Amino acid sequence: MAKTKTLNKRRQSIRSIRKITRTMELISTACYRGAMERAMSAMAYTDRLTNMVRNLANAGAEVTHPLLVGHPETKTVQLLVLSSNRGLCGGYNGAILRRANRRWNELTGNVADALDQKVENPLLDIAGKRGISYFNYRKTKPAQTFTQFEDRPAWDEVEKIANGYLEQYLTGKIDRLEIVYTKFFSMSKQAVVHETLLPLSELGSGDSEKDEAKSNLNVEYDFLPSAESILKEIVPASFKTQLFKCFLDAAISEQIARMVAMKAATENADAMIQTLTMAVNRSRQSQITGELTELIGGVEALK
Repeated sequence: MAKTKTLNKRRQSIRSIRKITRTMELISTACYRGAMERAMSAMAYTDRLTNMVRNLANAGAEVTHPLLVGHPETKTVQLLVLSSNRGLCGGYNGAILRRANRRWNELTGNVADALDQKVENPLLDIAGKRGISYFNYRKTKPAQTFTQFEDRPAWDEVEKIANGYLEQYLTGKIDRLEIVYTKFFSMSKQAVVHETLLPLSELGSGDSEKDEAKSNLNVEYDFLPSAESILKEIVPASFKTQLFKCFLDAAISEQIARMVAMKAATENADAMIQTLTMAVNRSRQSQITGELTELIGGVEALK
């Protein structure tokens, strides 16, 4: 009897957990759809703006912009890591933080085979409480931290961060800006990537065949008042949209990871409930068989 009660209590607790994981799965699905729409819209805008910058830059040999040219020496590298504020999203944060930690060790010279990548002044910026806790545990103090980003990154907040990076790069306070985040390719493919955002030496991150086809187009522009003044507005805007796209990719990838993790947890709960139900039935059957045996034994004793 005691065993049956114990199994019933355990089954009931798993059913309660299943309700939570199922609810979180549905919430993540809803957040994913909203983030997906925003990411796809931003992707189209970023690609068009990037192609425009490329065409303007190729329009004449004399046209250039400081953001398109690297500094003579790379002494200060700013590494930006995009993690999440919450857990329960499978290996999402783990993959990002392992890649970020490896890159940070390369910049600081803590990896023997990457001493040639060591820089004089590495700086670390972290978005997300998970990343902050990870590096705090390793006694690494970040220069800046951001915890205001959830599943819907706001353009105004990202623009403030982008303006800070632009000012630091143009004034020579940083020589390169790198980012580690989870890039969204499709519903079935998201990958942790390490990219360089500044300088904008390679514009565009779309399909290579499309980029090649577009680069072969002869685009002619009439500049008014001048190509330099247009690049002065377009190039910073391109950087801001690319950084915003990184935050959107991170948000949608997080929701997909949480949705997959909660779906797996719900399915595991269903399997455990089924196993416990079978165990409860076997326990009841054994209990009934024992009671019948005792009853029959008592009747035989009375005879």
